[in-house]
Amino acid sequence: MHARIESADNRSALIESNMNLAKNFYRIYRRQINPSLIIWSSSYSTTISSSDKKRTKFSKKLPIAGVERIILISSAKGGVGKSSVTVNLALAIKCLYPNKKIGILDADIFGPSLPTMIGLLGKKPTTNKQNLIIPLVNYGVKCMSMGFLVDEDKPIVWRGLMVMSAMEKLLRFVYWGNLDLLIIDMPPGTGDTQLSIVQNIPIDGVIIVTTPQKVCLADVVRGTQMFQDLDVPVLGFVKNMSHFICDNCSHHQSIFWDSNELEYLAKKFNTEILAQIPLDPNLSKSLDNGCPLVVENPDNPCSQIFIQLAGKVLSNLENER
Repeated sequence: MHARIESADNRSALIESNMNLAKNFYRIYRRQINPSLIIWSSSYSTTISSSDKKRTKFSKKLPIAGVERIILISSAKGGVGKSSVTVNLALAIKCLYPNKKIGILDADIFGPSLPTMIGLLGKKPTTNKQNLIIPLVNYGVKCMSMGFLVDEDKPIVWRGLMVMSAMEKLLRFVYWGNLDLLIIDMPPGTGDTQLSIVQNIPIDGVIIVTTPQKVCLADVVRGTQMFQDLDVPVLGFVKNMSHFICDNCSHHQSIFWDSNELEYLAKKFNTEILAQIPLDPNLSKSLDNGCPLVVENPDNPCSQIFIQLAGKVLSNLENER
């Protein structure tokens, strides 16, 4: 039986979830709200809080069954290579620790790329007797994505509540079994999906992926500030497409003008640059072919960077305990 995403049955829980989203939105973006709305927002928040006491259990963060640790791979700007970092990081952890049980959740509802990148395009998951979705597995990593549940050529044209309902299904109705680490590939931005995930499940840390361009670094500030406001530990930054390595002379050439601003931001937010990943055609080619570079050629210099990144991430997670 193929898995299906159905509309939410529990209206009260859905309303509660969206009320929490509204409160978090106000808390983070209150400085950007028209001052004439702040009084309304404050009184509205006070009214909500009096009834929240009766529904505390609904707003608590509930762990995902069987999952020990959860990290997010995020970027406020799209197109910076977040998904490629997610997939290669997961496989690099498996390379370092073959016995670790790793899962990837593709939380990008509108543009799921996990099926292609990990060689599961066209595959469909099944459900167990409890009607929970059983993740697909490749290269020893359990995988779940909206891309497994819809036709590849059909666009997902949903409004916010439908997206939140689908996200709830992906978080709560997938049978992961026992996982040491679940890596969630976040959609770009700082919107509903990010808030919904962070407020509903315990997150052990987030990695911010960016390229060196100024427009991308501006979004690093926004994204990092959001996660810090929501008390999510920022494990560090990954600078993707940081440079190009010449095949003939091994010279490192910057692709974008790099002012070392990311180094400054790392100090500002009391974090670090975990990895600087070069622009390597083999990296994108391997993902297009469904066999990530860490699997296809673990000795490739780019693969070695991901393996070093995996070691740093696991070390930082231990320090966050």
